[in-house]
Amino acid sequence: MATAFTLTAIILFNVVRVEYILLLSFVAGLGQAFGGPAYQALIPSLVEKKDLPNAIALNSIQFNLARVFGPLLATLALILGTAACFALNGLSFLVVIVALMSLNVRHIKPTDSQPILEEMRGGIDYARSHRSIIALMVLAFLTTFLGLPLVTFLPVFAREVFHGEINQLTYMMASSGTGAVVGALVVAWLGRSKHMGIVLLVVQVVFGASVAAFAASRVYWWSCLLLFVAGAALIAVFSMTASLVQHIATDRLRGRVMSIYMLAFRGGMPLGSLAGGYLASRTSAPSVLFVNGILVSTVAIYFLIRSHGVREL
Repeated sequence: MATAFTLTAIILFNVVRVEYILLLSFVAGLGQAFGGPAYQALIPSLVEKKDLPNAIALNSIQFNLARVFGPLLATLALILGTAACFALNGLSFLVVIVALMSLNVRHIKPTDSQPILEEMRGGIDYARSHRSIIALMVLAFLTTFLGLPLVTFLPVFAREVFHGEINQLTYMMASSGTGAVVGALVVAWLGRSKHMGIVLLVVQVVFGASVAAFAASRVYWWSCLLLFVAGAALIAVFSMTASLVQHIATDRLRGRVMSIYMLAFRGGMPLGSLAGGYLASRTSAPSVLFVNGILVSTVAIYFLIRSHGVREL
């Protein structure tokens, strides 16, 4: 919330500089580094373990509904000015803060508290001792590293491939967000299935194929349909991966394990966009995205064949 309001002030006083934006992004990343694992570790305190897949999938809907309605309301918001948009973003965090303060979760004091480095080592050792956790983290990293440039490149496709501007981009983002909401609802409906590991890998194959098909498409309506499928598959992969990690981790080490998972999950996003953007400047966004989609499916097929503990989950 502080970074959003700081960004509002920077724009209001017309002192926008790239260095300030990078610093604010860094501070926001620090906040997410602490908040993300705590947020994930809190979920099992609110629902029973058997309901984790449903809860995690439903939780993801909040973000993806914003992706649907946000772009559609962008024109109205921009009428108020860029600073007003960031101010509204800052105010929206008040809702989250009030919601968190309303929770009544009993704090369980650890019985074997250790120095922070020992705590970190314990979490890493636990993750390393479970090959299925390592495999899920590798899947999460590669999915975000290779798959998330799909969202990053949408403005490029809207402008250079379909020769449009804000309208084309709005509908493309809305298609992806709508698919994500549908995918989350399907995962929430399915819950903890007997062969969730196999389902996860099959859905990841579908996600990679839809990304590659979108990169090759030059028909706008077909591209929007592929974005819908990709959005549904992506959120399903994220929900099932997080659910399986939560299911494996013990209560005592859940926060530490989820910290490592969030590092892999969130780390793939900026690194993938950075690498993808660099390669796109040397070649083209469609070619980079096509190769990424093929690689995502290849990774999933590899785990389907070799397992590494995922197929049996």
